[in-house]
Amino acid sequence: MSIVNILARSVNELSYDDISDEALYWAKLGVLDTIGVTLAGVPEPCTQKIARIVAAEGGGILDDGPSLLFGFGRRTSASNAALVNGVGAHALDFDDCNNTLGGHPSAPILPGLLALVDARGATGRDVILAYLAGFEVETALGRVLNTHHYAKGWHPTATLGVFGAGAAAAKLMGLGEEGVAMALSLCASFASGVKANFGTMTKPLHVGHTARNGVMAALLAEQGFTANDGVFEHPQGFLNVYNGAGNFDESRLLDGWANPFNIVRPGLAIKQHPCCGSTHSSIDTMLALRVEHGLTQDNVAKILTQTHPHRLAHTNRANPKSGLDAKFSVQYVVSRALMHGQIRIEHFENDAHDDPTARAIMDRVTSESHPRAGDLDPPVFSEVTVTLTNGKVVSKMLSEPIGRSPDSPYPPGAVRAKFMNCAQRALPMDVVEQLASQIESLEDVEDVRTVINLMDTPTAIAERVA
Repeated sequence: MSIVNILARSVNELSYDDISDEALYWAKLGVLDTIGVTLAGVPEPCTQKIARIVAAEGGGILDDGPSLLFGFGRRTSASNAALVNGVGAHALDFDDCNNTLGGHPSAPILPGLLALVDARGATGRDVILAYLAGFEVETALGRVLNTHHYAKGWHPTATLGVFGAGAAAAKLMGLGEEGVAMALSLCASFASGVKANFGTMTKPLHVGHTARNGVMAALLAEQGFTANDGVFEHPQGFLNVYNGAGNFDESRLLDGWANPFNIVRPGLAIKQHPCCGSTHSSIDTMLALRVEHGLTQDNVAKILTQTHPHRLAHTNRANPKSGLDAKFSVQYVVSRALMHGQIRIEHFENDAHDDPTARAIMDRVTSESHPRAGDLDPPVFSEVTVTLTNGKVVSKMLSEPIGRSPDSPYPPGAVRAKFMNCAQRALPMDVVEQLASQIESLEDVEDVRTVINLMDTPTAIAERVA
């Protein structure tokens, strides 16, 4: 049986009864966090530009469709809503991560799912099941293809996330085993995204493109569109083309499939900093050293950060040229952590990346690969060594950032607090409160369109794009 058919059968056989209380808890947190960061991403230039293009392609009219553009108070087709909301979900690089995928698991899936819900209706349980099914598919492929896939330069959030998006959409639409298989086969030709575009608007475009393509794959499968269900194993198929012969392990596909769900273990990593997840261990280490040793911008002479070379490859940016570029600069974010004791959205807006004080601290930061990188797993650790102006040297190492896994838990209530902070950038606070409460009891919602309709409120922050 081909990889496509194995995955399709596994997705089709998943039922809501298979979902443990722990998986349900994490699924609702994933939905809450993703909707929050999507709303926070509404005013970002990349989201605004995509919305304007969608409006222009519709003859300047947006309100001709069933699916909501979050925070805009306008509607469009399900596929275009998946595109715009998908870009918004990743605009701030504040959305969740996962070690198996080597990327962001929820943003490729949920914008498309919610756009389809708006067009067709679904219960909260339907959405949760489809989301978890898509999550299992993309992480199953992560087991097969990583870490070579990630190290080669592909952006797994997009190249593997598209399969999660397509599987989730097909599951929600009730296409059955054959329909899921066809959607997955189509997704292989929709997969794209290279890490060379990190630090630009194209990175969130990867996610919007992926969300839209997942919806499109399911819609095409529903219409009887055809594709090769041997698309992974073919000599010129996904495995050989994207990774190369000998650089993948098909035997790992169903290792631990839904037992437990991957969202539980190794788990959903919810970000507490609005920047690249590969910098978070360095941020958290600097924050801890700051408190433990009373570090300030005035008593620090030198800073050395040491991370895995896979992470350093896209975070070693000593001279960021823009706010988006600064999100991937370990030198910049560590400097901000020292300055403020936190990383805020405002640190990546306007000309914040050129702040003279931040630049002065960055000149004292050296970033390099850790000499023991090959012995440390998962590769999300960081060691930070600080030399003070009086000559004293202090050092600390974290194996992973806070919130990265169940072993480094997020503080109680922190995810809801993050949601409130993010969502109020696009919606009134009374609506934000209602929205949070509805998502936290999502399994009891009979029609998720009632939840989405809470976001059908244009605000001053969202430009009138049509």
